[in-house]
Amino acid sequence: MQTTDLDTLRDLNGDYIRSVQTSDVHRFDEILADDFLCSNPDGTLIDRSAFLRQTAIPVTIANLEAHDVNVRLMGDFAIIHARTTYTLPDGRQGAGRYTDVWARRGGRWLAVSAHVTRA
Repeated sequence: MQTTDLDTLRDLNGDYIRSVQTSDVHRFDEILADDFLCSNPDGTLIDRSAFLRQTAIPVTIANLEAHDVNVRLMGDFAIIHARTTYTLPDGRQGAGRYTDVWARRGGRWLAVSAHVTRA
């Protein structure tokens, strides 16, 4: 069975979420474009190298999951919107949203932008 772009992007979205939860800098190094930028929940805008440094710090949340994942494919460009749930260190439930932008470059899908919010 041939993998479609939609399947690939859904898999990459899953990798992204797992990599956040497990601080997988190596996987992010593979899937982030060189010019990747991320808007953090605190309003800071960080580049790829800062994001990788941030990712290397183990997260204190648990059970991070993506819900209502909406992949909008537009040729060699895609936007993924989703909401998240997770467990905070004190056991309370947390939630947020994210929007990731992906571009096909050199035949591969790479994340070029991310925007994260927390509720």
